[in-house]
Amino acid sequence: IMPPLDRKHRWMFVVEISILFFGIFLKNSICESSGTNGMCRQKNLLFVSAKHPDSSFHFPSEVVYREDNGSKLCFSVQGNKTHAGCCRKEDFNCSFEIRGSENNYSLTLNNETLSKQDIILMSAPEQNFQCMPSMFYNKNSGFLLNIHNCLNKGKVKYFRLSQNSFCEKTSTYNEEACKGLEESHYKVIVVTDKKHCVSCKPPESTSPPLEENNDISTSLENAVIIMNNLSSYLEQMGNCSSRSITLGNIKGVITKLHPRNQANINIGITTSRDVKILEDNSDLIMYCSRLVQMPKEASDMAVKRNGSFAGVVFFPGIHQGDPNSYFLDNEVVGIKMGSEISNLSHTIDIHFRNVDKNGKIASCKSWDGKGKEPIWVTDGCQTKETNDSITCQCSHLTFFAILLSPPPGNISASDFRSLTYITSIGCGLSMFFLAAALFMHCLIRKTKASQATKILINLFVAMFTLNLSFLINESIANLGNFGACVVMAAVMHYTMLATITWFFMEALHLYFNLWKLPSEIKHYMMKICVTGWVTPTVVVIALLAAGKYDNLVIYTNDGNSAKMCWISDAVVHQGVNVGYYAIVFVFTFCIFILIVRQIIHFKPTAGKAQDISSVKTNSFSILGLLLLLGITWAFAFFSHGPLLIASYYMFTILNSFQG
Repeated sequence: IMPPLDRKHRWMFVVEISILFFGIFLKNSICESSGTNGMCRQKNLLFVSAKHPDSSFHFPSEVVYREDNGSKLCFSVQGNKTHAGCCRKEDFNCSFEIRGSENNYSLTLNNETLSKQDIILMSAPEQNFQCMPSMFYNKNSGFLLNIHNCLNKGKVKYFRLSQNSFCEKTSTYNEEACKGLEESHYKVIVVTDKKHCVSCKPPESTSPPLEENNDISTSLENAVIIMNNLSSYLEQMGNCSSRSITLGNIKGVITKLHPRNQANINIGITTSRDVKILEDNSDLIMYCSRLVQMPKEASDMAVKRNGSFAGVVFFPGIHQGDPNSYFLDNEVVGIKMGSEISNLSHTIDIHFRNVDKNGKIASCKSWDGKGKEPIWVTDGCQTKETNDSITCQCSHLTFFAILLSPPPGNISASDFRSLTYITSIGCGLSMFFLAAALFMHCLIRKTKASQATKILINLFVAMFTLNLSFLINESIANLGNFGACVVMAAVMHYTMLATITWFFMEALHLYFNLWKLPSEIKHYMMKICVTGWVTPTVVVIALLAAGKYDNLVIYTNDGNSAKMCWISDAVVHQGVNVGYYAIVFVFTFCIFILIVRQIIHFKPTAGKAQDISSVKTNSFSILGLLLLLGITWAFAFFSHGPLLIASYYMFTILNSFQG
């Protein structure tokens, strides 16, 4: 029985096995094929890399020979700047081109490039090579081990490209990637160490498109007819699983759904308007100007509801009735799966690339195909913009389009700047004095505070957090992080509703004091606090569940804009916020009138000098009561028509300095 190895010998054994396997790999790379006698025929190797090494990295410029079988090695790792000296026609063919960076690049070559050698495509995140000829020919360690020691320092990952095996079985044709190249060319695309091969030879046409009358007009009425009749094309497909559709300028594709094994479906349209079905996660997706991605969930739902196909049709030349807005590229996309598909948890994503909005506002719209006058709505769709791309994420199937509209510009740039300055200064000062009041309360009066003081302190906390969240809102919105923006919008909405609720609590406490009721109510302060802080939580949770918080853009008349995390639906904003405050306002205003009436009817007992003093005191009391009960927030009711700008200024001045 062999005794167990100690730790040192075990590691030596692992290293020896690793070197052995590396030597077998490199030997197989150098060996083109084996004959019946087991002898390995000569095969040259050309090492290339997408990254241009700096001056500290050294490779031999001339040919490196392996003495035992005469094979040659060439290191041409200078990118496209210059080729190594070993790139001579009699030894190596270096007619290739590398474009891109070290993690995302493409290698263009043809069959002749691989006629004299195999290419070893090296991908090294940390290139740290020291490969001089003297290292290769060191007889103390051997040729294969020397190469291993040279390249292994850079943690190299290899892709071997051979003339007879590198591309034929896995290549796909893509017209966009092969522009300007001949049919004999190939393009090897590497994205984060994953290789994909593109052949520039067009495939043989085995499934001709279904063509009909080329004079068919493109209108929404005809679009509805075509989408409703998609199932009739299944009979013409025979045993084919999918086929393209051409009806004049209208193009699309229809594919059969497998009854059991469903998968994601990707349908793309190139700039030449060729519609293709793409493999999931295919590198060719990046070349599509339009891309529809349908999740597996949609296919499963369609099959369960007796749907047998998925069809995507692009309708060009569709014009919007509103002269102030138009569809992107005057194009509408119709998607159908043979049954009603809605309420998907994984959305159907429609990508539009290289979009030029020309200063317009883009929004994803859908139409159910019903009615003589189409009604385009945003229900069930979200609009996501990234650089020059727009993605419509929709949870249902119907007709889709991107509507480009002019910015609202309902406020001038000068008014917007002025209101921004007033708000920033007012909120900053309010936060300072609110913080000072809270600090003094905690330091001096915390244990001696009355019920009225405790309610006031809760109002101060709500107002302080509201001012703070408002000041940092735009910075969070500019980060472009959707999750952070949703959290920011929810926090600011909660603090705003909490502030309004504590206005109500102040009025309620004043009402109870008029009737001497607080002492008769058990756990009075606990009930007040629970109502003041829990009630807004219910509203915010409901809006979070409904997905109503998003990034909101405010436009000015000069085309500039500012971002804000808030409620994206204007109807929900009006209904929830204005409605919530309206209920509070009715109660607080009634209490305000009652207390003012009490103040006015209270007569001083002294002379005229005291009358003047009491008038001043009463005036300040009424003003303080206006702020304490949040009556000044009622200017939001007048944010319409000719009073719009004036109400903005009054609301901003009174409420930002309220603290």
